[in-house]
Amino acid sequence: MAAEEPVTSPDQHAPTPVKAARIAGTVVIVMLLLMLFGNHEGNVESIWLIGTAGILAAIIIIDVVLRRNGLRD
Repeated sequence: MAAEEPVTSPDQHAPTPVKAARIAGTVVIVMLLLMLFGNHEGNVESIWLIGTAGILAAIIIIDVVLRRNGLRD
């Protein structure tokens, strides 16, 4: 069935919606940080929430820097 699929070049595909991805990432970070104010008693949950939010923030910041410097499309 692979022979029936049309051959396309990479420039024919739709670009990734970068702005939507950044907004979604920011919303997820805010939601993770809002979960710190839950009813949990231990700090293990807080460490995971802050760590995950930090990793997502680092990914977004690295993406912004790479795109600004022209190292990423």
